[in-house]
Amino acid sequence: MTIRYVEIQVKSIITPSKLPQSTYVINPYMGCSHACRYCYAKFMKRFSNHVEAWGDFVDIKINALDVMPKNQQKYENQSITIGSVTDPYQPIEARYELTRKILMHLQASKAEFYLITKSPLIVRDIDLLKQFTNMTVLLSAGFHDDVTRKLFEPRTAPIDARLDAAKQLARHGIKTILFISPIFPELTDWKNLIERSKDFCHAFWFENLNLYPSLRNSVFNALGKIDKSLIKNYIDIYSAGNTYWEQVKAEIEQACQKQRVAYEVCFHSLK
Repeated sequence: MTIRYVEIQVKSIITPSKLPQSTYVINPYMGCSHACRYCYAKFMKRFSNHVEAWGDFVDIKINALDVMPKNQQKYENQSITIGSVTDPYQPIEARYELTRKILMHLQASKAEFYLITKSPLIVRDIDLLKQFTNMTVLLSAGFHDDVTRKLFEPRTAPIDARLDAAKQLARHGIKTILFISPIFPELTDWKNLIERSKDFCHAFWFENLNLYPSLRNSVFNALGKIDKSLIKNYIDIYSAGNTYWEQVKAEIEQACQKQRVAYEVCFHSLK
């Protein structure tokens, strides 16, 4: 599959956020080549001029540094998430290094930073990340096995590679959270992911699959390749409000408390 890359000019790179933990967000790219079947950021396509499917184009905000605020005092005691609707370390970052350049610019900032990625490429920037005293990296993994991963995330890195990246980050003193997201009913073995990474991850965050109507076809198509009965199970789960997820939340809380690991459950309400 050919991915279309386009260099674009933007008016701003730090924008206000409605995310619960962030005042502002930074997205060095528009679009994402990971092509995750469940990507909630697909709505961003309407802000572009692309006819390609989401996952088949990436706009590179080539002037990102030029529009970075010179005076960063306004961000003191604010929180900034890097990668809210794109992966800042998707493959094109290896060439353009926009995320790295942005991090270099932000080093003196007194804001609190969250950086979200699925990519082991992040280890390239350990030299920068370890200089931040206010940086939290969230390495995302929604599956414990690569067979399932490839069905839903056809262009992402293997799970072991992500866990190894988390281990390297933590070894260098960088606060590293395994973001177990999204949790797929009957597919995500989150206990397995905790067991494989509890010795080095600082905490675990959990997010459930938010099955927007616009995503159902792509998710159901992938589910059908595993077991067609899963489609009906998902319809039942997502028609029953929060019943299923309240049970999963209770299981997570019990397991994390038993393992004595820090955790946060960030579930979307279905009511």
